Amino acid sequence: MVTRVPPPSAQPRSRMRILLASGAAALALAAGSIVPGMPLGAAPQQAQAADNGKTTLTVAVAQSVDSLSPFLAQRLMSTSVHRLMYDFLTNYDPKDNHTVPGLATKWEPSADKLTWTYTIRSNSKWSDGQQATAEDAAWTFNKMMTDEGAATANGSFVANFKKVTAPSPEKLVIELKQPQATMAALDVPIVPKHVWEKVGDFSKFNNDTKFPIVGNGPYILTDYKVDQYVKLKANKSFWRGAPKFDELVFKTYKDQDAAVAALRKGEVSFVAGAPALTPAQAASLKGDKNIKVNEGPGRRFFALATNPGAQTKDGKKFGDGNKALLDQKVRQALFLSIDRKTIIDKVFQGHAVEGQGYIPPRFSDYFWQPSDSQKLSYDPDRAAKLLDQAGYELKGDQRVGKDGKPLDLRILCHATDPNDKAIGKYLKEWWGKLGIGLKVDCRDDVSVPWYAGEYDLAFDGWSVNPDPDFVLGIHTCSALPAKAKESAATDNFICDKTYDELYKKQLAEYDPAKRADIVKQMESWMYDSGYMNIIAYPNAVEAYRTDQIKSITTMPEAAGNIYGQDGYWSWWSAVPAAADGKNGSAADDGGSSTGVVIGILVAVVVVAGGGFLLARRRRSTAEERE
Repeated sequence: MVTRVPPPSAQPRSRMRILLASGAAALALAAGSIVPGMPLGAAPQQAQAADNGKTTLTVAVAQSVDSLSPFLAQRLMSTSVHRLMYDFLTNYDPKDNHTVPGLATKWEPSADKLTWTYTIRSNSKWSDGQQATAEDAAWTFNKMMTDEGAATANGSFVANFKKVTAPSPEKLVIELKQPQATMAALDVPIVPKHVWEKVGDFSKFNNDTKFPIVGNGPYILTDYKVDQYVKLKANKSFWRGAPKFDELVFKTYKDQDAAVAALRKGEVSFVAGAPALTPAQAASLKGDKNIKVNEGPGRRFFALATNPGAQTKDGKKFGDGNKALLDQKVRQALFLSIDRKTIIDKVFQGHAVEGQGYIPPRFSDYFWQPSDSQKLSYDPDRAAKLLDQAGYELKGDQRVGKDGKPLDLRILCHATDPNDKAIGKYLKEWWGKLGIGLKVDCRDDVSVPWYAGEYDLAFDGWSVNPDPDFVLGIHTCSALPAKAKESAATDNFICDKTYDELYKKQLAEYDPAKRADIVKQMESWMYDSGYMNIIAYPNAVEAYRTDQIKSITTMPEAAGNIYGQDGYWSWWSAVPAAADGKNGSAADDGGSSTGVVIGILVAVVVVAGGGFLLARRRRSTAEERE
């Protein structure tokens, strides 16, 4: 998420990523079976346009793009766009998350599982007309393996790669140093070699200088304005079939009430929220004609993260995090004084599940819960005792350390997320009763203090992918920055040998049950450490106009989210509503729209000011990379 709330999404540093949620997919890996390359579902027919108009789907979003370069992007907004622009080797079925073909039609490991051979489809072309081949995939992975800048966002996927070659246009071979269980879940956008080999500094190139951008996904990015919009057009040559909407626009709204108002007026087709609609916003829309509110289990977590002491890979300390948080007793005392039930009831108003382990319950294979004796439930008295034991005695109404200094903390808050602000008020009250001072520091851009290590705590969160490797990897020592204050894969500068050993062990384990057990051990360690307090698993709450969108796929299909999926299914499958003046009078249920469709006009409104993309990408709002 990486899929960030960074969070993100990762899902998400979208360092967010991965989960073998499907037992069938994991078993296929263990058995070394070949996955057939059949397209998923029938290709959608292109919707008709009225006269010279276009069918346009406009999505109101709160999160800014951190980079249009798939080598740098970590926010859910950015990685979601990249899923539309570029094909991945594999994808996830929207029904149950099992692995399905993408650019690769099948994949097969050697007997020792150290060599993987992928068959690359012959019917995928780049938008400039050139054929997409195994050489493009090999070049993408090799660049990430040899260029530190190119490894910024997704480097964890190739850290165990020994050699990558393309013996033929339709054959990709990846040799590993050690077995790697994520070889059918490499969430890496494959880019065109003939375009990207001309790039100089991958750590600074944001892919935002020349449009349209060459890609081979279901949509082609045609225009972009910082904090205003991202505009894409349907790729008529996409191998799975062209999307039915001619154009897809992500329009930025920093004021979510304004975004909701725009939905009511028909100025936008869909509202994702920041990252979800508030209970009040969702309730206000449910009675509106032509508006459908969608709610399902989310793929992300909402957390409180502590600064364990910012450091570089070589151990150089930086930042100004409060040293009191280096004490596990202090971290646990803070979490013991958080009433999660009140937050679920009062802030999320029931549109969330109380937080426990690191992986959301949506991914049942990896969902972990603490034992009764391990659980850090709301207990202010126990919290006070831990603070006493840590040497922070209560003098008057304030906790004071052995150095005589009061225990005052800061927490980074995303100004665009109302949940951050609301929960911040509760924390200030609860911790105040313990004698701890708290400053809630809400900013439009929290990336600068976050990457500089100049914070004590922060509201955090990631969107988790069907395989958990990515969101687990952002807490390893190898994810730390090479230099102080630089953007890196790390989430909160966590570096621990025990955790790292467990991470390596799960990555090499092909047996799905054994791997899940190791992942749960990692979650248990994370919970006990007090570095990450998972407060809630928010539901995906979003809304769209039924007079503009006839139908759209959720993920999972039975009850899931539309925005920020592990794939491109929602926007690829969306069917325009017929514009004959009658709501819901679109064509048949088979998916073709035979009526004349009026294009939805997209007003380009400057809502957050201009400016250029910073070389250091901003920290995301309360959602991250897939």
